[in-house]
Amino acid sequence: MPAPSAPGSPPPDLQAFAVRLRRMNAEFNRIAQEFARAHGLHHTDVQALVAVLDGDGQGGALTPGRLREHLNLTSGAVSACLNRLEAAGHIQRVRDPDDGRVVHLHYAAAGRAVARAYFRPLADGTDAARRHFTGDELRTVLRFLDAMGDELSAVRSTPSDP
Repeated sequence: MPAPSAPGSPPPDLQAFAVRLRRMNAEFNRIAQEFARAHGLHHTDVQALVAVLDGDGQGGALTPGRLREHLNLTSGAVSACLNRLEAAGHIQRVRDPDDGRVVHLHYAAAGRAVARAYFRPLADGTDAARRHFTGDELRTVLRFLDAMGDELSAVRSTPSDP
């Protein structure tokens, strides 16, 4: 673990953040690719699983349409992805009881168990890293990560120049 900065020292520069964020992103991608390979899934399938998990965890299940927007895929590609995930036991499609036209995506119990077992070392590593910081520091880290997510979302949704 790097030594903490001295009080009053200048904050890390933009490059320091960029390097560390890319490194963390690369490690997450490597782990996701290994999970995909180990379970006969596409990398996009793992991205979809994460989106379904996050949707389930935030009180609202994801729909195929919202997943399509989130992953920036065609309807056909999302359907193929969901067919693979459902056939492999990772997700369930559940019709809304109030509007049968609406389908909600849920992480299936069997898929959740497979993911928990595979990603347990990542969870343990995250917990070990968290123990190096105070509650206030962790709240600051979460605020930073939320702000980064918002900024990245804004960049992604802004049309670029040709």
